Amino acid sequence: MSSTLSREHSRAITLLSLAAMASGTTGRICDPMLVELGHAFAATPAQTSLVVSGFAVAYGVAQAFFGPLGDRLGKYRLVALTTLACTLGALAALAAQSLGQLVLARILIGITAAGIIPLAMAWIGDTVPYEHRQTTLARYLVGQISGVIAGQFLGGLFTDTVGWRWAFAFLAAFYLVVGLLMLAELRRNALAIAKAPPGTIGLGMVAQMRQVVLRPWARRILLVVFLEGGALFGALALIPSYLHLRFDLELTVTGLVMGLFGLGGLSYTFLSRHLVARFGEAGLSLRGGVLLAISMGMLAFGPHWVWAMPACFLIGIGYYMLHNTLQTNATQMAPEVRGTAVSLFASAFFLGQSAGVALAAWLMVARGGVAVFSLAGAGLFALGLGFSFMLRARLRAEAA
Repeated sequence: MSSTLSREHSRAITLLSLAAMASGTTGRICDPMLVELGHAFAATPAQTSLVVSGFAVAYGVAQAFFGPLGDRLGKYRLVALTTLACTLGALAALAAQSLGQLVLARILIGITAAGIIPLAMAWIGDTVPYEHRQTTLARYLVGQISGVIAGQFLGGLFTDTVGWRWAFAFLAAFYLVVGLLMLAELRRNALAIAKAPPGTIGLGMVAQMRQVVLRPWARRILLVVFLEGGALFGALALIPSYLHLRFDLELTVTGLVMGLFGLGGLSYTFLSRHLVARFGEAGLSLRGGVLLAISMGMLAFGPHWVWAMPACFLIGIGYYMLHNTLQTNATQMAPEVRGTAVSLFASAFFLGQSAGVALAAWLMVARGGVAVFSLAGAGLFALGLGFSFMLRARLRAEAA
């Protein structure tokens, strides 16, 4: 973590990063399983995609409850408790005997995982000054990105070897260990038990949300992240199936290829301090959109599966250039109800993902992968360009 943080502060953020890693793994672990789940449950691609979109919908909707609750009860404490609760959803997925039961288990784990990443980001927003926040958030995201890498790889590995159920056994053990470590941290670290800043006590849930959504800048950020989630993760969730069906790749290999998305994200976290200083928030947004458009084009028109390797790596860099900028702005949308604000941000993001996965699955069947990745690339370029203009206009307005 940043050298500006104390040892206790860094340790607390490291545990939050591990919880984010578990959540990130959960979000992507089913992507390489979709073909095998279709065989196991005699289901269509649209039906099996519900294990991805069901998680995303539940995750998004649950933000409305965890954000205000975290502002009242303490964000770090709630992250610890929801991390432990995720163990139950993972065990339910392990025991599922039908596709419907598996979807319900994914919904359960989506509800409980909703209290991890957004509240962790809000807690960092409460305890880290804004000038250090983007780089601290980028380093915190090493956990989430590592989880994305692990999810893509482990989902394929378990499916190809001992069976997809063992992926959920692994998740259950991971959540249990991290949750217990976080509870121990609460007992020895005064920073971890900090609650929301003064001014939020006495506000109802609706009033806390109104403080966010009545602000025009907050509404713009929420719209952009909704569209970003749909455009990117609708396409991203289908890359393993696309590579498997078009190029006859084994699921373990598709998982490894998708792991390059996470490596691209990790590359961004290590370069974030330099990139933020050189390009600023507006420059990062624009360049992120350009990289995403190029990489989606490589997936759409690449004549060999090898093209997917640099494409996934560039998607990881471009995505975190754009998304980390959005996240940093989200932590400052409404500082007095930061937990609520960041949770609404995550809600919009994951609801966008759920819509995007459903639309991309339909489009894949109707028009094929070229249409899916071409439209995603065009949309993400437009978002990067548009948000860059918004940031520059906001800076000019503040200067005036």
